[in-house]
Amino acid sequence: MISLAERRLLIAWIDLAVSEGARLNKACGIIGLSTRTLQRWRQPEELQADGRITRAFTPDNKLSSAERAQVIATANCEEFKQLTPHQIVPRLAERGEYIASESTFYRILKAENQLAHRHASQAPPAGLKTQGLISNSPQSTV
Repeated sequence: MISLAERRLLIAWIDLAVSEGARLNKACGIIGLSTRTLQRWRQPEELQADGRITRAFTPDNKLSSAERAQVIATANCEEFKQLTPHQIVPRLAERGEYIASESTFYRILKAENQLAHRHASQAPPAGLKTQGLISNSPQSTV
């Protein structure tokens, strides 16, 4: 969003450029503004600040810090430490327990940098490519 002071400054710059002989479309393009936005800013009423509401939306069902800690503790417990959330949530559901959804498990573990490799085996080495076959000459089939 562009503040009211910045709008006034941009209008002044564009008016100066146009009075010096520049085309309005080119002057607006250099600033990164459309001519329609400039027309809207110059409407007969007084130049107003941006009317959009800027508020931080927090959903009603957002997990508390204690619930987030419970998700992390569950994912890191001895029973589930080597399982992905895709495997953890159904096992909890079989017991009749619900802590959070699978996507919430993934989101929280990703935020805590614990999502990388959760298996007992080692992660595959990065950048390892398999060797391709190379043909030196055509094979004759007899």
